[in-house]
Amino acid sequence: MKEKRYADVLIIGGGIMGCATAYRLAQKGIDVLVLEKKEIGNGGSCRNAGGVRQSARDPKELPLAMYAVENIWPSLSDELGVNVEYVQKGNIRLGLTEKDIKVLEAHTAKSTKVGLDVKMISGDEAREICPYMSKEIIAASWCETDGHANPLKTTLGYYKKALENGVTFITGVKVLGLQKVRGCIRKVFTDDGVYEAPKVLLCAGYESRAIANTVGIDIPVERQFNEVLVTEAMPPMFDIMLGVAGGEFYGHQSEHGSFVLGGNSGLQAFTSNNAGENFVTNSLTAPSISRGIMRYFPCLKDVKVIRTWSGWYDQCIDVLPVIDNVKEIPGLTLAFGFSGHGFGISPAVSLALSELMTDGESRTIDIKELKYDRFKTKS
Repeated sequence: MKEKRYADVLIIGGGIMGCATAYRLAQKGIDVLVLEKKEIGNGGSCRNAGGVRQSARDPKELPLAMYAVENIWPSLSDELGVNVEYVQKGNIRLGLTEKDIKVLEAHTAKSTKVGLDVKMISGDEAREICPYMSKEIIAASWCETDGHANPLKTTLGYYKKALENGVTFITGVKVLGLQKVRGCIRKVFTDDGVYEAPKVLLCAGYESRAIANTVGIDIPVERQFNEVLVTEAMPPMFDIMLGVAGGEFYGHQSEHGSFVLGGNSGLQAFTSNNAGENFVTNSLTAPSISRGIMRYFPCLKDVKVIRTWSGWYDQCIDVLPVIDNVKEIPGLTLAFGFSGHGFGISPAVSLALSELMTDGESRTIDIKELKYDRFKTKS
């Protein structure tokens, strides 16, 4: 059989956004082709701690998070035929200082203003929810409708459903650039030749910026290194999602007992540039994350870290994604810049994208604040 080179829609990027949107478009009877440079889910989609949260988000992307939690995540395992390990037992963000409290109060005020049920609680109230916390914690924000899921299973679940619905995936193909024909998007140039489609979705993480540049579109996105620790399996201790005011670490205890804990060393400006493409966890980061975890949860000090992983996420200058059709280039749609918190909203993003690409607008979820041209100088 001759390799496929044309489709109704071509998606660049085989992460969770690409797989989920391919599935939704295929459900509408659209012929979809997905190009991925490495393996499916190799990027940030499977290299995160699995948070499904609404709290501590910018109000501009909260509609996506709230819609996903209310309408998609609860039944996603049944829809995909894969146990995505979704647990909705809340998200607690912890504070140790008065400065932390101000950060948490600001997040809470912005979220409640747009209708999210999140509140500030005292340190003692936090320890009632999770008795394992340090006595140093003086306050927290609490959103009991937040939760977590398994990123690998969710991404591959969408991939499986997309395949079942006729989507073609081609891996090991690096996209080099785009080209318009008669003013509209048409050609995708790769190291494996040219592919064509009248509609193209660009959702390749931080690499999307360079690809968009080839047709004169520039979105201020840079890569950021993300690192995660996985511990040995422990008896069940808590099923909530954890975070801290300053974002130094976050994570949860998985279904089989391991703690999955992400964080940073505070040295990303240096380590990101030296990480290469090997995804090797930096030696500075694991001790930094571990020290932070032990301050908030002293009871974990003797738990063994059995493996680590790392990867890139696409950090946008305003820490918000771009999800939009490009009006100067009919047929081109952008979805990147998720800034380390795309996993939880991915089911809703795929719905918004499927509507953008077929109806010209997202009718179900309000994404007007996430347009690509928000960075242009206003005259």
